[in-house]
Amino acid sequence: MSTETLKQREEHIRESWVKAMEARIVRDELQKCYKYEGVNNIETCHDLAQKYISMIRDNKVKGYKIIDEE
Repeated sequence: MSTETLKQREEHIRESWVKAMEARIVRDELQKCYKYEGVNNIETCHDLAQKYISMIRDNKVKGYKIIDEE
């Protein structure tokens, strides 16, 4: 493998992990919100919960190689 390919692979994996860690931070903030808001957590934490849901859909750790699934 060429050096350029290895650099691209490392960059792709690094970006994927950063996005996954961002989702983890949002999850931790959501847990704090649920804990502190108590009964009102559904109304107060709704935006944070929606953000977390979208992040776990999009920010999965993916490998570099793409395999066709048929």
